[in-house]
Amino acid sequence: MVRPFVKLSLLLLIALQLVAWQTAAAQAKSPAESMTAAATAFLAGLSPEQRSETIVAFDAPERRDWHNIPKDDRKGVEFGELDADQQKLALALLRSALSDDGYAKALKIMALENNLREGEKNLQGAPLRDPERYYITIFGEPGDKGTWGWSFEGHHFSQNLVVRDGKVVGDTPSFWGANPATVKIFVEGGPEVGTRTLAQEEQLAFDLLASLDASQRAVAVVADTAPADYRGPGQPEPPRAAPEGIQASKLSAAQREKLAALLATYCSNLAPELATARLAEIEAAGAERVHFAWLGAAEPGVGHAYRVQGPTFLLELVNIQSDPAGNPANHIHSVWRSLHHDFGVATAAK
Repeated sequence: MVRPFVKLSLLLLIALQLVAWQTAAAQAKSPAESMTAAATAFLAGLSPEQRSETIVAFDAPERRDWHNIPKDDRKGVEFGELDADQQKLALALLRSALSDDGYAKALKIMALENNLREGEKNLQGAPLRDPERYYITIFGEPGDKGTWGWSFEGHHFSQNLVVRDGKVVGDTPSFWGANPATVKIFVEGGPEVGTRTLAQEEQLAFDLLASLDASQRAVAVVADTAPADYRGPGQPEPPRAAPEGIQASKLSAAQREKLAALLATYCSNLAPELATARLAEIEAAGAERVHFAWLGAAEPGVGHAYRVQGPTFLLELVNIQSDPAGNPANHIHSVWRSLHHDFGVATAAK
């Protein structure tokens, strides 16, 4: 028999642990205070021409124009156009939103552009691959009062934050990708061979799938073939389809722990206070209402995908594309979207 969820679920316990892991320095400032200080310092370090590239009105349509592909034209100032001191200030802004692990993953994702450039050097018409081709944009005026936001975006990485009256009110869309998902050939400037930048994001879902019995798997597996990509890439609104797969309330206690660990992995890419807020929101809306759906193969190296959806969020991971060397299913796209405040835009609960 499946035991019911207890009042203090594993998600909330993880959230409390994230708070406990914060250092004294991190506790001295809230994420919003850290972002405001970092954004102010970044803007102060720019030339007038660079500031004009960087600052966009908060209500401009560009704020919700995002994508994970290697676009030719993006909003904001390019990281590669900044000098060394300005780059440090830009990275300090990124660091203000992320945990140590999340920040390390972000730098690995950027470094993987070196692998792509080397792997595609003989490919006609290949996109420009450059670990410094990421863009920083400030929307509105950073401050303790009013609403402002910022984004850090490029190929396989897009973070979008909104601050209102000294509180972070939006931290999605949050896109994390990796190509190659597992590094098989060393390239100068890229991660070491064997590096799996998004290892836990993928492996924990495999572990959960493997733990399901036949009847549970019949509900959880919603397609024998993985989709070509996640739903709604680059769209200003998250997909609104009903959740698919098996509901958390139908999982055993051990299986729910695996699902909670998967969600915590994504949330813990953020600064601890932001991670805690995400997990607490899931808990408040009913962790037992979260659904887990699997699509495609049940083993690595063959196209696979999963979707995790609750009343407040949608998480998707797809690994179907080959890496530059032709290794199949070695190219991850993953995205977390809020169903209530994507881009900091409040949406009525469904």
